Amino acid sequence: MEQKKTEELLREKLREKGLKITHQRLLILSVLEQNGGRHMTAEDIYELVSEDYPEIGLATVYRTLQLLWEMQLVDRLCLDDGCVRYEIGHLVQGGSGHSHHHLICRACNRVIPFGDDLLDDLERYIEEATGFHVMDHELKFYGLCRECRKKTE
Repeated sequence: MEQKKTEELLREKLREKGLKITHQRLLILSVLEQNGGRHMTAEDIYELVSEDYPEIGLATVYRTLQLLWEMQLVDRLCLDDGCVRYEIGHLVQGGSGHSHHHLICRACNRVIPFGDDLLDDLERYIEEATGFHVMDHELKFYGLCRECRKKTE
């Protein structure tokens, strides 16, 4: 999605929530969009934002990421290394209500997004069986990426 549409979506969502449209919020969302496919920590985002906006603080980045996550404009991924990573949200990208899944290499720690969602039938079954409506899910597969597998062959 191009930058202008993302900015318009952010402005609309902020207005709906009665929140201010700030330069910091727009910058952070812009950095995530420009780095699509990367799973960035708050510190990664801070480094990039502070290049153009040196007066921003790391605490502001954390607060803004939390707000954007609550608004479903960014997605977050918690890995076993204790780091929370962020990426542009599936709603911003024009997707459905579900995030993509992640393939995590145990050897090199590479995180590979996997877009196919094959769990729709399971979600329908869960709702029919229990009455519980699944709004979203997160799925992580751990293994070896293609490059690491080649090294072991």
